[in-house]
Amino acid sequence: MDFAAARLMLVGCGKMGTALLCGWIAGGANPANVIVVEPSKDAMAAFADDRCAPFVERPENVPDTFHPDVIILAVKPQLMGAVAPAYTRYSNTGVVFLSIAAGTTIGFLEKALSAAAPIIRSMPNTPAAVGRGVTAAICNAYVRQPHRVLCEQLLRSIGDVVWITDEADIDAVTAVSGSGPAYVFHLVEAMTTAGIAEGLSPEVASRLARATVAGAGELLHQSPESASTLRDNVTSRRGTTAAALEVLMADNGLSALVKRAVAAAANRSRELGV
Repeated sequence: MDFAAARLMLVGCGKMGTALLCGWIAGGANPANVIVVEPSKDAMAAFADDRCAPFVERPENVPDTFHPDVIILAVKPQLMGAVAPAYTRYSNTGVVFLSIAAGTTIGFLEKALSAAAPIIRSMPNTPAAVGRGVTAAICNAYVRQPHRVLCEQLLRSIGDVVWITDEADIDAVTAVSGSGPAYVFHLVEAMTTAGIAEGLSPEVASRLARATVAGAGELLHQSPESASTLRDNVTSRRGTTAAALEVLMADNGLSALVKRAVAAAANRSRELGV
């Protein structure tokens, strides 16, 4: 089944849910085949448009005639235990559940929904809001190939998709890509501060840092070459970039710092998992 024809129920329309909904509609999904369960009046107002999917406040308000192919669980992780059980009535209907809640394990969802429910756990990141996200996903034993294909189409509407086979890897995924945008944003902050220290105005330093990181990211996105090759292409022997890289690539430099940061994030993800 193509996702444009699939019947979709989106539970939660916060930032990530909104990114998904906009991606589906932009990708050709029929709004008449989508229903959003979201109690927030503000979220409903943001999509007060004839072209968009209907919103309902509670699951009991979903029409009995609506039979979803996919239920996307996009609520905050701390709310999942209270929200998920309301959807157990769909567990034996052939529907697949797609969770984007960080820290919520497949085992937790199987207890909340049904031990035999087809469940895909995924971890997207915030660049999904501009269609440049990356999502890692893993299936439980009840997911069939058509479920997987359909959910991959849904997730590709907001960026790239990577499938993993060991749920324990989700913690590393969270640390690298889930939290990763914050590392990049902090790099821009650090470059801005360094530019100011070298005499640039805050406005000029900020514009240079933002544009440089955004441009380098787009080059990396479009180029078939590896990051190391692209780095080498910028680096002239004994030039200014080489001088900077001697500092960044020292034993106690950026690689070591990022390794420690990712390990800290992964450990915290393990602590928060349910």
